[in-house]
Amino acid sequence: MVAQVVQTEGRTGLLVVAAVTAGLAVCATGCAGGGAAADDARTGSGTVEALHRAATTLERAGSAKARTSMEMATGGTRVTIRGQGVYDFRKQQGELKVLLPQDPAGTAEHRPITELLAPGALFMKNRGAGVPVDKWVRVDTAGLSDGNLVTGGATDPYAAAELLRGARTATLVGETEVAGTRVRHYRGTADLHVAASGASKGQRSALKAAAKGFATAEVPFDAYLDEQGRLRKVRHRFSFVNGHQKGTVAVASTTLLYDFGVPADVRLPRPRDIFAGKIAEQ
Repeated sequence: MVAQVVQTEGRTGLLVVAAVTAGLAVCATGCAGGGAAADDARTGSGTVEALHRAATTLERAGSAKARTSMEMATGGTRVTIRGQGVYDFRKQQGELKVLLPQDPAGTAEHRPITELLAPGALFMKNRGAGVPVDKWVRVDTAGLSDGNLVTGGATDPYAAAELLRGARTATLVGETEVAGTRVRHYRGTADLHVAASGASKGQRSALKAAAKGFATAEVPFDAYLDEQGRLRKVRHRFSFVNGHQKGTVAVASTTLLYDFGVPADVRLPRPRDIFAGKIAEQ
């Protein structure tokens, strides 16, 4: 694992944050349709509007439990990072326990990383060598080339919903079930520039950074909404240039939301609990 956080004159720069395994660095079923004619009949402004409202509907829901997974592939190597926690959509704050994959040899055990998500910031505990166990590392998400859509190993659930504001066209694939709940399955492509322009103040800067940093601003997605319009599951497929290996890295990020209305008491670190220093490279 390689990670380095350097703080200079109050500015924290993140070089590599998510898992690194054997040269892989993280910078970073639905129902079948009935053919082209059926897809055309299910594509229209109402479909897109339902996706545009997803983030606002989550705010009304208040909170939820979340499970995340992030799959990365480059150079024939594939790894998956998983997370689980809670999220407060009104405050745009969440807490996730993120589990890094084992090293290829299977010998290295990684402690779960605790991540606190907040507008404009990512806080991490157990992030890397050189950080006291009781300290947090803070990262300014607007300063990340991907806006923290992939850096932390999990996409912020609210940011994942706000990304759907960038959907220009979408297709209602059909109805299916997600974790026992009946949902509608939508498929389309979101534009990061459009999403950033319509995003809330808390997510706008990060999405603008992502629009500039990814290999393409177009993000294919599959989204699943329940009868109340709440986002139950969303899968985004990102693509960015890996400067270390001079190739394109494909990242598929999935967020699953359930148990809406659960308590989500997310407490951000106090300034004195935030580490100001350097994480040693490993």
